[in-house]
Amino acid sequence: MRHARPDTLDQLEPLLVSLRALGVLKEKTRGVFYKGGQAYLHFHEDPEGLFADIRAGKDFDRHRVSTAKERAAFLKVARASLIATEKRA
Repeated sequence: MRHARPDTLDQLEPLLVSLRALGVLKEKTRGVFYKGGQAYLHFHEDPEGLFADIRAGKDFDRHRVSTAKERAAFLKVARASLIATEKRA
């Protein structure tokens, strides 16, 4: 599984726009987001599809984002995760 290439990120651009709009994350390079100086969210591609890895504690959780429905569900996960980490801070 490799990090998402630019042409793959083009497919994910509407999701990237939504993540940028959350205002909490810093996009260090396209599709790689940091929160508080720590890697928080990035994307992968492989023959099985497109995936987003989001930090859950010390590790990352992987979410499939190949379809519009999966991307919408992931955006909800990302929002909830950010809210949860803000409450712990």
